[in-house]
Amino acid sequence: MKNFFKIFTFLLLLILIYLRIAIYPQLDLISGFSAKSVASGHFIDNRSIEMIEKGDNDIPKVDWATNNVDDSEGSATSTVFGLKKRKAIYRTGLGATLINDDFDLLKPYDTPKRTKVINNSQYPFGKLEPKDTVFSNVNYKKLHVVLDAAFDKKEEKSKRTRSIVILYKGKLLAEKYQDGFNKDSKILGWSMTKSITATYFGILQHQGKINIMQAAPLVEWQNDSRKTITINDLLHMNSGLEWEEKYDKISDATKMLFVEKDMTKSQLNKPLVGKPNNSWNYSSGTTNLLSGILRQQFKSHQEYLDFWYSSLIDKIGMDSMLIETDMAGNFVGSSYGWATTRDWAKFGQLYLNKGNWNGEQIFDKSWAKYVATPTHSSNGRYGGQFWLNTNSYFPDAPKDMYYASGFQGQMVAIFPSHDLVIVRMGLKENPEFDFNGLLSGIIESFNK
Repeated sequence: MKNFFKIFTFLLLLILIYLRIAIYPQLDLISGFSAKSVASGHFIDNRSIEMIEKGDNDIPKVDWATNNVDDSEGSATSTVFGLKKRKAIYRTGLGATLINDDFDLLKPYDTPKRTKVINNSQYPFGKLEPKDTVFSNVNYKKLHVVLDAAFDKKEEKSKRTRSIVILYKGKLLAEKYQDGFNKDSKILGWSMTKSITATYFGILQHQGKINIMQAAPLVEWQNDSRKTITINDLLHMNSGLEWEEKYDKISDATKMLFVEKDMTKSQLNKPLVGKPNNSWNYSSGTTNLLSGILRQQFKSHQEYLDFWYSSLIDKIGMDSMLIETDMAGNFVGSSYGWATTRDWAKFGQLYLNKGNWNGEQIFDKSWAKYVATPTHSSNGRYGGQFWLNTNSYFPDAPKDMYYASGFQGQMVAIFPSHDLVIVRMGLKENPEFDFNGLLSGIIESFNK
């Protein structure tokens, strides 16, 4: 009996040591993810806490969290087993921000000035509802079968598609939504926000205000080997800087999103471990560094905030879109862009039109080619903050397809050869969700 208790005590001690070393340090990130997710989903898209917990937060470990919403304060708090309480606050115009104990809730803050463009043409180029357009070369019966197959039946959770919008020849060809979502539902694009962030460099270059081939304007790099890194290298995720992009552990990416006050500095302070323009490595820290470089282009914080909307988002009528900020007031350009599926499709249409929107050239035509051209050492998979299909990653989809992509299977896919934009929003990504089947099935519904 004594031996039994000794063994039991020893095993219990081992378990406690494991929990302390492996699990306890993660609790801060888990409660942080949960609090931020609840605050964003509730205050941006009016989702109930139950809907968020059963949908957005039903992720291993994240579902350990206990969540509460304070509507009067505009905040959400989360704990894990009563430990590591984290808080996220919602501010109109800035979205939800995960805060620390030092954050001054009473400090005044700037918010973006929004201007809604009045355009009485039909969606996607104006504010009016689209009229039914029948294309003689589309097999609608086959198209609807493909769309139906992309959604779960009741009580299923295998495909987890929330919405699909298809634009063809500048018209709304089809749209479909999961129960609980509709054309007005705002959905987080996660890393599709990277493609939004990159677009501002195309806009500034078109305006003659920046040259992406020049060295990144960062004083911290001027006295070491990082001084050769260009904005072009950063846009291509090809800087050679150290970065770990993992989400199932404590990593550079998770520490940045759920701990850091100023996310633009997470990549800034990393050493060079590769050769610029020859060391591709996917990094959300790089995109937030680019957001910080954008902020440097303006005399005031207010101008920086306004520019993101006035030069792009409001200009093409993405009225639902909201880019959330960190504690330091920087747009989290790597991850935190919200919009309706229809508005995400507008962004794809802008690139399909090579930067032209209702006759105005927002960025140069060559910019669309730039973001869709493979960067060195990415094996043909990555361009300028867009993913590519040049190496037939999706074997039955056209090779000229390029796309914005986000965690859990968010996608804005652009098909220049087919005059087509396909947007899919959901909670499962490739290969768990059959993107190749969806994309190829839609294209096969067009008569050859």
